[in-house]
Amino acid sequence: MNKKIKDLNTKNAPIVLIDKTLDFFNDKVLFPKKLEKANEMLKKIGLPKLSKT
Repeated sequence: MNKKIKDLNTKNAPIVLIDKTLDFFNDKVLFPKKLEKANEMLKKIGLPKLSKT
């Protein structure tokens, strides 16, 4: 693993380590009012159209 991290450091790429204790929040809705508002907006407006260039 250290060899890979050293290789990444020479390429100036960020190294991100994910904390496994955050898996506790996977199935929980932390902000139900904001989620409800976002879903309502998506129903009304929808997702933006992607331009094919």
